[in-house]
Amino acid sequence: MKKVLVLGASGYIGSQLLSQLCDQGYTVTAAARQIEYLEARTLPHPHLTLTYLDLADREATVDLVPQFDIVYFLVHGMAQGHDFVDYELGLAENFKLALQQSQVEQVIYLSAIQPQTGNSEHLQARKMTGEVLRQSGTPITEVRAGVIIGPGSAAFEIMRDFVYNLPALITPKWVDSKANPIALENLNHYLLELAKHPTGENLLYEAGGPDVLSYRDQFKVICQASQRPYRLFATSLLTPKMASYWLGMVTSVPSSIGAALLAGLEHDFIADSSELEQRFPQQMIGFEQMVATSIEQEGKFVRSNVWGFDPAALKRWQAGYGYYPKQTGASIETELSAEQLWQVVKTIGNLKDPYFFANYLWRTREWLDIFFGGSKPLRRSPQGPELEVGDYIDSWKVIRCEKNQFLSLLFGMQGPGLGRLEFTISDLGDKRSLNITAWWHPQGFRGLLYWFAMMPAHLFIFKGMVKAIVRKAKAINISPETP
Repeated sequence: MKKVLVLGASGYIGSQLLSQLCDQGYTVTAAARQIEYLEARTLPHPHLTLTYLDLADREATVDLVPQFDIVYFLVHGMAQGHDFVDYELGLAENFKLALQQSQVEQVIYLSAIQPQTGNSEHLQARKMTGEVLRQSGTPITEVRAGVIIGPGSAAFEIMRDFVYNLPALITPKWVDSKANPIALENLNHYLLELAKHPTGENLLYEAGGPDVLSYRDQFKVICQASQRPYRLFATSLLTPKMASYWLGMVTSVPSSIGAALLAGLEHDFIADSSELEQRFPQQMIGFEQMVATSIEQEGKFVRSNVWGFDPAALKRWQAGYGYYPKQTGASIETELSAEQLWQVVKTIGNLKDPYFFANYLWRTREWLDIFFGGSKPLRRSPQGPELEVGDYIDSWKVIRCEKNQFLSLLFGMQGPGLGRLEFTISDLGDKRSLNITAWWHPQGFRGLLYWFAMMPAHLFIFKGMVKAIVRKAKAINISPETP
């Protein structure tokens, strides 16, 4: 039973691949820097271990990598923003050093198609990362994939959000660039088969689907599959920089990732996958079918611990809600212990001071529910001294609760979308960090308008809340009545 390490396991491809590797009999370790995100989205499996790893930590990387036979390198740095090229290459150098001190049989590196004309920082970073890894002396199989279609794929979600969130599609001129997108199912087949057939040498493949279409035609197919009107206007006035700002408003895909992808979409991306298809034949899925399947399955992520597997969240989910949520929040650092902070956090919903700060704004929003088709506000509080999953706090429902660490509340008021409010207490060593974050999956254009309308109040309220919680916790700590 070979031991497999998946680096970048919390990402879109990695999180989808883990269970399939386990089912095929591998002993799998999933490593990620966003370990909480990975834990929430991964179902337990007897062959699966989750571990924290920041590839920027050279010592930790060198300690971990040599323990494995096969390594999937699915890491990218687009979320880092404008410095992601240097960041990616730094991670690749650390990984190369670890490989040079290991007996790893094969590395499977998921890269990106290089355009036939032009270039972008994202694509150049993918190419340069491959060059660094091949210097390690370990056999590297690089798979250069084009646009991947599946629920949660950033490129697909950008197009899907444009379709759902705008009455008319306004795009840059790159909309006439061509690509042959590949279905997630087809890509996973290749990634799994490569692990079964190591060759002991460096290999380079391209992976694409059977249909070559312009992005204009792709938008048309997505509109038809989602039963939305197709109205598209391409303009040269929408420069790449302007388009990145436009992207941040229209889609919930993280803006740093979206901007990096957008720069690459200016070019044709047509993969020649004949060599890979010949080596590992399979039934290739056409673009129309992959889009239809993705839209049909886009609510699957609600069935995860992100939502506490809560049936109310599943029931409220509707087609057209953004897969990637909008988010805002506030954080504060304090020398108080996690237990002291939790003593205050767990009192949320009490009659005297239910939300710690600006209670009048919370109450005003509850009464506004009447204008969204709801009824007058409910007043509900937890029964016991400790919060439990299933407790109601007015219109909110506790869907996840980890004492002294984490609390997640499902948004229960009326609104065009699905949301939750999270309280996170993190240990920073000599200090603790208290973070409050609101997550909102908008329902189309109305959901985006609602989010931006609430943004000023959110920024004001959450900054006040974290300060108020710390202030209350300090007051309790110095109270003479405190045992």
